[in-house]
Amino acid sequence: MSTQSGPGPQYAAADRRIKDLLGQLSLAEKVGQMSQRGLDKLEVAGGKVTDASLEQAFGTAGAGIICVSPRDDWKTTVLKINAAQDYLKKKTKHKLPALVVSEAIHGVVMRGATIFPQALAAGCTWNIDLVREMAAAIASEASALGITQCLSPVLDLGRDPRVGRIEQCFGECPTLVGAIGVAYIKGMQGKHAEQSLAPNKVLCTAKHFAAASVPENGINSGPVTIGERAVRSLHLVPFETAIKQAGLACIMPACNEIDGVPCHASPWLLTKVLRDEWKFDGYVCSGWGGVGFNVGHHRVAANKQDAARLALAAGVDLEAPVLDCFASLVALAEEGKVKPEAIDRAAGRVLRVKLLAGLLEGARPPVDANAVSAKLRPSHHVALARRIAAESVVLLKNARNLLPLSVARHKKIAVIGPNADQVQFGDCCWSKNNADGVTVLQGIKTLVGTDATVDYAKGCDLVGRSPAGIPDAVELAKRSDVAIVVIGDTSMTMSGSGSADASVPVTGTVGEGFDVNDPVPPGIQLELVKSIQASGTPTVVVMLHGRPFSVPWIKEHVPAILDAFYPGEQQGAAIADILFGKVNPSGRLPVSVAQSAGHIPTVYDYKPTSRGQYHQPGSAEKMGRDYVCSSPAPLWPFGHGLHYTRFEYSNLKVAAPKVKLNATVKFSVTVTNTGQCAGKEVVQVYVRDVVSSVTSPVMRLIRFEKVELKPKDKHTCAFEILPVELALWNNAMQCVVESGAFELLVGSSSEDIRQKGSFEIV
Repeated sequence: MSTQSGPGPQYAAADRRIKDLLGQLSLAEKVGQMSQRGLDKLEVAGGKVTDASLEQAFGTAGAGIICVSPRDDWKTTVLKINAAQDYLKKKTKHKLPALVVSEAIHGVVMRGATIFPQALAAGCTWNIDLVREMAAAIASEASALGITQCLSPVLDLGRDPRVGRIEQCFGECPTLVGAIGVAYIKGMQGKHAEQSLAPNKVLCTAKHFAAASVPENGINSGPVTIGERAVRSLHLVPFETAIKQAGLACIMPACNEIDGVPCHASPWLLTKVLRDEWKFDGYVCSGWGGVGFNVGHHRVAANKQDAARLALAAGVDLEAPVLDCFASLVALAEEGKVKPEAIDRAAGRVLRVKLLAGLLEGARPPVDANAVSAKLRPSHHVALARRIAAESVVLLKNARNLLPLSVARHKKIAVIGPNADQVQFGDCCWSKNNADGVTVLQGIKTLVGTDATVDYAKGCDLVGRSPAGIPDAVELAKRSDVAIVVIGDTSMTMSGSGSADASVPVTGTVGEGFDVNDPVPPGIQLELVKSIQASGTPTVVVMLHGRPFSVPWIKEHVPAILDAFYPGEQQGAAIADILFGKVNPSGRLPVSVAQSAGHIPTVYDYKPTSRGQYHQPGSAEKMGRDYVCSSPAPLWPFGHGLHYTRFEYSNLKVAAPKVKLNATVKFSVTVTNTGQCAGKEVVQVYVRDVVSSVTSPVMRLIRFEKVELKPKDKHTCAFEILPVELALWNNAMQCVVESGAFELLVGSSSEDIRQKGSFEIV
């Protein structure tokens, strides 16, 4: 679904309808449409929602959106949604239903819903078709509950592993995040702009607009001090792509500031860029408490009235999670301090989204509670979660082909570590209890059955400092043919429920608000790995976590390493399949992994003088740009991931060596599976602007394709690059395509380039 204005008569009719409706609403009713109310405020007694709590929540003004509570079970949620919508349609003057919203980054945050792989794991798949399918599955479960809008996807770029919310990001690259984001939105919303929201679809809210992922000191909501060119070239790209290619319905501003201006008070961001340049015609929903941040956090407003005025003028249309600062808008308008047309504009945007989605026409009847259970976590969604998990796990290292394991060679298997028998789903989730998923230990035991002996030792706690369990773990390793050590992170659940293991914190070591100064395994997990490796038993490390870990010792000493960024409820089954060769790993890193905290930022699209070597102007001599005792290179590069087979690249052909400014660049490359088993390869295409009027990255991803090939099979990937994709923001801050030479770099990762070509824009 799209809210973008277009040539069709439905848009003109919608605008007329909204204008007429606004003429009927009082100021208080308009502000009501500019607010969110929480279903957690509704009281249930005798199997019914009380009239008093409904009246207190909504009064006569109604609400723009209502938000479900992750602490409620689905039966209570359905009861509350039906009661709230019934009240709004019967007890308010204009009978306007609300949009119903929920968090759903990797599944609806509702007990009993399917838990899909976390966003960073989805990014590791580099498979836009799988992501689209996942989003459609989430939408079907959300809509079955009566939810009509989800607070996803996150389109931030994960470029600092210290930031806890990196697990919510698809990756560090604007091209990758944009492509996955579009697939996600189309899967959730549907793709037909001419139609109302289909019964099994929901609207999307892209967040956090913008640059929230690169705060000072890596602390959530901290100041962002990069310049406009970097913001436009990197952090705005996925949002613009989502609006123009997927018909995004809603944008949520970030709670940070950019160069001294809070996003919730930035007319440049929310009006000039979003509305004037991009022609976004959906609505802007504040971040949780984001309007109030203008007072207490950013101190650009003296009080809530000032905060409301600033946010409304900037372009915020609706306040969440409650009507707080915006409650003063009626009085401000009556006093002449806020123009009534500004309130009309904001309320009209919310109403227009509702209308174009078909919600004002009764497109969503009350939820039939008897039909919900069959639509939550159906078997085909569980199977999909496992498929995505299998493609999300990244094989980082496999010295001497230790993997895949075999029950013929590995009769005694030691499974060790704090996350070995503990599910970890990530934040924006309703559980981290083993009853709701498959642990690595469970997955391995199920796979090997009676063909091998599987024994378990925890070794150490996830965050504790006691080494008491390490000796037993070492003894187990010595008695075994292979030791699989599962280390990692944990994240807070939105329902407040913890794990069955009391030593796992109910809160988190990663996730929203859980930032770190050093992205390493918590507690003494590294000491556990060192002890197991010293036992002499072949060791495999599985990192089940939410942030990329800086683990140079593990990379140097451990022969086989798997990276798993919270692969969802089927995590244990998928990891076991890869460990024992039932699945050929195909995940690729969507982020660069830094050697240490001191190496941050480590990204693949760095500027020429950032690291490595460069040519001094006018000289052929290379000047080093290394640290005194370390290279600034990544521990593992963006796009990296190994297989149990081999792929060769050949025959890169550029259709025309010289292309006009307004023409399309066409090229192709052939990939062949030269190994002994079928596998999936991610073909990555990077471009380098040889000489530009402002500095440009050493490379940037511009195309990718995931292909599946049987042994000896080959596939020719054909690509096209549109001229606008080669644009940069010049000295005058204009987006232009400059003439000159460009290099094409095609390969298996940003540092594994197999074919090179070139073309010239003339």
